[in-house]
Amino acid sequence: MSQTATTMGERVPNDVVEDILGQLPVKSLTRFRCVSRSCDSIITDPTFISKHFKLNLNQSESLVSTNTHTGYLLYTTEDKNSSPSSKHLCTVVCNSDSTLTQISRFEIPSLFEKYSIVGFCNGLFCLASSDNDLNHIIYLWNPSIRMFKKLLATPFTDKDNKKHKSSVVGLAYNSENNDFKILRLLSVLLGPEAKAEVEIYSLSTDSWRKVVISLESLSGYEPNFGGIFDIDLPCIFLNGALHTVAWTCRRPIILSFDVNDECFREIMLTPNHLRASVVTHFAQHALFKRSLALFTFTHSHAGVLCHIWVMEEYGVAESWTRKYSVPMIWVSVGNFYGCTDNGELLIKNATGLVSIDPESRKQNILAIEDADWVGFMANSMESLILLDGVPQSRARQMV
Repeated sequence: MSQTATTMGERVPNDVVEDILGQLPVKSLTRFRCVSRSCDSIITDPTFISKHFKLNLNQSESLVSTNTHTGYLLYTTEDKNSSPSSKHLCTVVCNSDSTLTQISRFEIPSLFEKYSIVGFCNGLFCLASSDNDLNHIIYLWNPSIRMFKKLLATPFTDKDNKKHKSSVVGLAYNSENNDFKILRLLSVLLGPEAKAEVEIYSLSTDSWRKVVISLESLSGYEPNFGGIFDIDLPCIFLNGALHTVAWTCRRPIILSFDVNDECFREIMLTPNHLRASVVTHFAQHALFKRSLALFTFTHSHAGVLCHIWVMEEYGVAESWTRKYSVPMIWVSVGNFYGCTDNGELLIKNATGLVSIDPESRKQNILAIEDADWVGFMANSMESLILLDGVPQSRARQMV
């Protein structure tokens, strides 16, 4: 096989070979690295990796409108039958008849035992820990090629334990520069003072930059507005920006971070939502049919009501509209996982993981057991990003 590849390389120009390899899936490319040195040289070249990524990205985005299914559900689960027990990341296709078809299952390195998935984008996953001793360590993981990269940010130290702090980490793709970026946002409250510290990581430069922001430093804020003293999970990527709910000294806002120009902006919440939040059991922001949305869960005589507020025109506060109020028996913090691409709510209740149509209120029990993390994506793609990273086979040696 190696001799055949060598002969082919002598007869076929390198640019033609590169074009042929560029059409192949990631699994095939990782195997072809062993065929010959010339194949390995082409596949591991950063220019080829970038070209292959862009081609796959364009293909996956073009397929969204023609898909016969409703998207892809991702979840993590523990395999208790193995010894020692192991966790897996699974991807299933959500078929139009409400059935699920598994398309991939990857073992999660034991090195990530104390870490949770905080973001995923274009085949790349970001993992972080809430443990104070580990919160400065972040992992990027590409399960399709079984490679990962360990990132060291600035440790958040709190020797006197008098500071209230919360943090959020988000992963995004910068389309203008063909780069992945990580936003790490920390809110700190010390006495009457509140501030937000920010670190930005760029994969292309493999470096962190640290900035300190306050509301006064952002355009469009009212004077004497105070600082950010709390931040809500998760960090949502939409319209080229990461979004998180930030609590200021006077009111909550949605804080957006544009990954292209690296500017922070405010997205206002409506007064109606703020009044409703007084009696809210809990609230979470997510995407609803590719629009920014807030889901507030309030107590009612029959159980819990989920109110779905949708920003129909991005960035315009006046466009916030309460679209649905969906009754449900019970849902607790951490058991709401967002929505599918067609607007069905993903919730874990007494019957397991279910999807609920907010319009018909029909509940569909999903054939997934013991999922401890759930995500959803409209399109699925694999890439060679992090091909120069650390192989998963070495993860056990690093525990």
